[in-house]
Amino acid sequence: MTAATHSTLFPQVPDTADAVLDGLDPEQREVATALHGPVCVLAGAGTGKTRAITHRIAYGVRAGILQPSTVLAVTFTNRAAGEMRGRLRQLGAGGVQARTFHSAALRQLQYFWPKAVGGSLPRLVDRKIQLVADAAAACRIRLDRGELRDVTAEIEWSKVTQTIPADYAAAAAKAGREAPRNPAEIAQLYGTYEDLKRDRGVIDFEDVLLLTVAVLQDRHDIAEQVRAQYQHFVVDEYQDVSPLQQRLLDLWLGERDSLCVVGDASQTIYSFTGATPDHLLDFRTRHPGATVVKLVRDYRSSPQVVHLANGLLAQARGRAAEHRLELISQRSPGPEPVYAEYPDEPAEAEGAARRIRDLIASGVPAGEIAILFRTNSQSELYEQALADAGVPYQLRGAERFFDRPEVRRAGTALRAAARFGGNDSLLDDVIDLPSQVRAVLSGEGWTNQPPAGSGAVRERWESLAALVHLAHDFAAAKEGATLGDLVAELDERASAQHAPTVQGVTLASLHSAKGLEWDVVFLVAVAEGMMPITYAKTDEQIEEERRLLYVGVTRAREHLCVSWALSRSPGGRPNRRPSRFLDGLRPGSVTTAGRSGGGGPGGIERGIGSSGGTVVRRSVRTPARCRVCGRTLTDAGEMKLMRCEDCPSDMDEGLYERLREWRAVQAQRSGQPAFCVFTDKTLMAIAETVPDDAGELARIPGVGVRKLNRFGTDVLAICAGQDVGEGDGGD
Repeated sequence: MTAATHSTLFPQVPDTADAVLDGLDPEQREVATALHGPVCVLAGAGTGKTRAITHRIAYGVRAGILQPSTVLAVTFTNRAAGEMRGRLRQLGAGGVQARTFHSAALRQLQYFWPKAVGGSLPRLVDRKIQLVADAAAACRIRLDRGELRDVTAEIEWSKVTQTIPADYAAAAAKAGREAPRNPAEIAQLYGTYEDLKRDRGVIDFEDVLLLTVAVLQDRHDIAEQVRAQYQHFVVDEYQDVSPLQQRLLDLWLGERDSLCVVGDASQTIYSFTGATPDHLLDFRTRHPGATVVKLVRDYRSSPQVVHLANGLLAQARGRAAEHRLELISQRSPGPEPVYAEYPDEPAEAEGAARRIRDLIASGVPAGEIAILFRTNSQSELYEQALADAGVPYQLRGAERFFDRPEVRRAGTALRAAARFGGNDSLLDDVIDLPSQVRAVLSGEGWTNQPPAGSGAVRERWESLAALVHLAHDFAAAKEGATLGDLVAELDERASAQHAPTVQGVTLASLHSAKGLEWDVVFLVAVAEGMMPITYAKTDEQIEEERRLLYVGVTRAREHLCVSWALSRSPGGRPNRRPSRFLDGLRPGSVTTAGRSGGGGPGGIERGIGSSGGTVVRRSVRTPARCRVCGRTLTDAGEMKLMRCEDCPSDMDEGLYERLREWRAVQAQRSGQPAFCVFTDKTLMAIAETVPDDAGELARIPGVGVRKLNRFGTDVLAICAGQDVGEGDGGD
């Protein structure tokens, strides 16, 4: 869910230009009023960068300094561009163009192609993988499905870095890329792929930028025509600009400097596609007179989440780390991040689903919860776990909301009802707007209760439910709103691609979660081999993995759960360990890399008894903390368990029952209640810890020196799977 949808959905358009500035903090206001010359905004996660730049554009338009038709705002996703258009419309600056690099370039290419080249623009292929397969066949090179995908990615990288086939091998070696095949073979495939495109008269996604650059370079008259149209540029997510996109931006600008860029080097997570933060980090060098504004006030996340995020970056290395921003939370304190360890991946998925079900039962909207993972292949496990728990969910990466067939059909039905509602029996005796929408959409498949399970039926229902929720919000914001008013709003949103929020738990990869936020975030599989991913070998690749985890952490507003599994499947060897990025940050761990800054709140704690094998004496008073999530324990029962009651247990049930049976015998022999031998909580702690020696047993709360001397031999024997005779364990 985005900040735009989390705030007031239908705000009033500001009356004046100065009113556009209301509510901005001092740094955001500085961005909004810096309308001349080059401007560089270094904006940390959650600091309101989109708010700052949209208010900047709107203020310039409303003050008469900028003409809407001469402003081009570019970003990297259709969703981000749609959100920007939606915000500008709400601020009274609806005529501004907000597009992706490719969308803006394609419009220019389509318009100028007849003049620059002649004829119509070649057809744009949606997916290039079939062309790559044809190129492989022509070269007599066999590629499996995975290799096809990897070679396609190498071709895309070559094109955005402006590398020709003959130079691929040298360029890949210089960039430290691990080629999926022999570099000479990839260069051959790349060259053949380009020949096939030319022979078939088609172009691909990257060609759109390459051809636009070529036209603007070769035809000065066309370049001047574009520059006359667009005189002011704003670039969002500037840390993700590729060399090819930077070249296009330079051609758009010409000799002018009316440019505002926004970015955060610590959120550079797409270098595998050719993105580089160098353009952002070198901005002052290329524009010595630039205004630089740093946004560090974090309005998204609690101090505890922000502290963990800052701790992650404090251990980072490299050029991007040297320019990291220390965030300062503007929110009131929240809960500490939770750390959960599970025996295997299915248990981890079930644990997350169980916690989410409880959160929803306590009143947290499903749409305010997300599960984020490193690779898309991990989603199936969590889809199944959520479906089994009866929890609604949605997958990120599906087609755009207003492009979905069920949404288009729903729009047609609502439009017909708005025009001819008096003749629709469904609307008899239905007065208020939400009830009208529910009545109309019931004919399209919407029901009060969601369908069971997952799949296409559930996804269609979630789309319709999003429209029902939007109708409620619209009616609450616009008193007396009619069905016709709602249809007009939907049409405007569709043209801006400003989708309502689907009410379901979001499942997303960390890469696709960029730019989004939720009240509750579950970061799963944060273990070595997955975070950082196994194939991250170089220092640069490892640091990008750290930044990816940082992006994941900063998606959370209040609740954050970080988890990992010790093995892949039930019964597997527990040979995994938590990610190195959590060293020194999660409770009970120590820092393995140099850090700046000390400890403090937010889950950072030095390990107890974890250096040099030193055993901490029991007389040393330290706060009792849950060994799973790290929360400070105050309940006596939880302190004996050494974990929170609701944290996952790895207790050996069979061992626990054997200990209970043994305790019953001891209690009968001594004539005392069973709890005088050991309490249930102490037995559970023993069954979870399974101590190997007297030292480990003595460290379990509830096992004092007297009980250790009296019962220790028996307990250790039972833990080792040995039988204990009736005469054992005497006084």
